Amino acid sequence: MTSGARVAKLDPASLDAEQRSLYVEITAGRRAQSRQPSRLTDENGRLEGPFNAFLLQPRLGSALQALGSAVRFDTGLDDRCREIAILVVAGHWRSAFEWYAHERIGRSAGLTDADLRALRDQRHGNLAGREATVARTAAALTARGDLDDSEYQEAVDALGEDGLFELLTLVGYYAALALQLRVFRVPAPDDNEPRGR
Repeated sequence: MTSGARVAKLDPASLDAEQRSLYVEITAGRRAQSRQPSRLTDENGRLEGPFNAFLLQPRLGSALQALGSAVRFDTGLDDRCREIAILVVAGHWRSAFEWYAHERIGRSAGLTDADLRALRDQRHGNLAGREATVARTAAALTARGDLDDSEYQEAVDALGEDGLFELLTLVGYYAALALQLRVFRVPAPDDNEPRGR
């Protein structure tokens, strides 16, 4: 078990049939086929981050895995907007692993050190246009769980109703992961300190 972690990483050799099927979905699926700046497994083939906990209840874990794949690969949000929203959630929840993984993905999507520092500090003034709206909307959702009328209209104007639905789903999914990561005390690899605010 990783120091401080509450759930041991499951050894691939010890998985039952349902767990093995989910393990293959994760390690051979779309995440594995994408250019993934953070790793899905450790040096022993055990799942990293939230994916290890998915194996605790494979049917629910499989549904979460499918939703996560959809919010990563099947929305109209461009890579930068998607990663901005995820990093806002990670910063709010002080989720070390979520920040670790998506800081790297954000860099590959073009986010700069200055952008990342601002998002970590929950400042969004350096962003413009659609990116600023995504950051403000994600911040309002994580802080209050709602949008007032002007925030709602700003989000619809920038993203459309369908785009706002996608953003709401993405924020909810990553908030659920952040909660799981926090309760199970899943650290970022080689880094036990939260990197949120």
